[in-house]
Amino acid sequence: MKRLYFLLLLSGCITASTWAQRVVHVTTTETTPWQETQARLVSDPAFEPLLKVDDTQEGIPFRAWGTTFNELDWDAFLMLTRDEQDEIMFNLFHPQGDLKFTRGRISMNANDYSRSWYSSDEVQGDLELRYFNIERDKRNIIPLVRAAQKYNPKLTFWISPWSPPSWMKITNDYPVVSSRFNEMDKRVDYLLFGSVEEIDEDEMKFLNERAKQFPRKLATQDYFIQDPRYLQAYANYFCKFIDAYQEQGIPIDMVIYQNEAYSYTPYPGCAWTAEGTVRFNRDYLAPTLKKHHPNVNLYLGTFNTNRQDYVERILSDEQLRQHIDGLAFQWEGREILPAIRKQYPDYHYICSESECGNGDMDWKAGEHTFFLIADNVGNGCDEWYNWNFLLPDRGTSPWGWSQNALIQVDSKARKFRYTAEYYAVKHFSHYVTPGSQMVAYSPKGKKNMPMVVYRTTEGQYVVIVGNFGDISQKFTIQLGKKYLNANLAVHSFNTYIVK
Repeated sequence: MKRLYFLLLLSGCITASTWAQRVVHVTTTETTPWQETQARLVSDPAFEPLLKVDDTQEGIPFRAWGTTFNELDWDAFLMLTRDEQDEIMFNLFHPQGDLKFTRGRISMNANDYSRSWYSSDEVQGDLELRYFNIERDKRNIIPLVRAAQKYNPKLTFWISPWSPPSWMKITNDYPVVSSRFNEMDKRVDYLLFGSVEEIDEDEMKFLNERAKQFPRKLATQDYFIQDPRYLQAYANYFCKFIDAYQEQGIPIDMVIYQNEAYSYTPYPGCAWTAEGTVRFNRDYLAPTLKKHHPNVNLYLGTFNTNRQDYVERILSDEQLRQHIDGLAFQWEGREILPAIRKQYPDYHYICSESECGNGDMDWKAGEHTFFLIADNVGNGCDEWYNWNFLLPDRGTSPWGWSQNALIQVDSKARKFRYTAEYYAVKHFSHYVTPGSQMVAYSPKGKKNMPMVVYRTTEGQYVVIVGNFGDISQKFTIQLGKKYLNANLAVHSFNTYIVK
């Protein structure tokens, strides 16, 4: 009897040991998305490990994957049948869906993916905000949010404006620069840099030119009126927006004062100086939130500039730093994220927006998004946000910019498809659940293979790696005392789940 018990115990240990070494490999290529195969850990490395992960090392806890709710996404949503709408929302937001988004970003007032300009109060001089309302949001944004809440009632949200109400700005208009796509008086363009030099309305599109300093020049003055009455009214405006959404059953727990203060746009935008940023956040927005919404966190951003000294000027204000809980980076801000995080390690860091692409919605865009996610989370972001999740055709905005989405709708056939960027996100968010710790990161390097390693709350390892090269790539990674030896297909996204 004792011998039988020993054999059963030994058999159980062997089974458990074998199970512990089981690895699921999920791979996506341009023609074959989301294919599952089996792999295993072994005792000997085939190559020098690209990364070595110690079972005991602490990592950065991840908190949330999310996306943005825009009017043009709602328009695309309405092109589909109810069954198709339900499929999409399940896959994006349900805890058992593909992407498992748990947070949403909402634009306070119009952004570049609204149908047109609007704000919640366009009554000139209404400093008391007597005419504040969210009626347009109730028709176009809130229904889209509710479609998501159907599949995840626990969704939480944060807000940021692209532009304040037009009458709160020195130009009395919503853009930053004049354009054939808006009606702004071209004569006031000189206000941006304090000179009459020509401003190119397409500067934001020149992605190949943005591998340098961005923006090439900084605004010389704040476009928001720096009168204390206006600054306080705008802080009150944030609180009224939070209240109005709360009444609709949409909880807002985080605020950022401005989207991309360093993009000088023909669509809704607002240029701020470092001094204006500090003044508004420190003296008006922070104390007003503390008084009326003490549970709402204040983040600084969204920093879309790689001018590190400029961001450091803002963060050098010690009193301001006492009011903020985190920092948000997007676009060129990613380049200075590691340096800023090293200086201020105690804040939360988020990627507040994925880069939007050019409307091609192709495999190349997917690879770019895969790398950007890896680089953002690998450098310490504990939240990551997609921009548009659903757009028709080439995703062209009213201001003439075509952009990408996770899901593309053919407006004539009224059919949709999941793009390569959808699968790029899925390779991360499907297995990296809130609480998982990012324990290792390797940038693209010479082999064009970005790699991130997470350890989940269940103790599983999740290894996410891309091969962006024209040849298959072999690699080894050490996980504790074992090794994962793998061969990556040409141009592929890969996730290994070590059970």
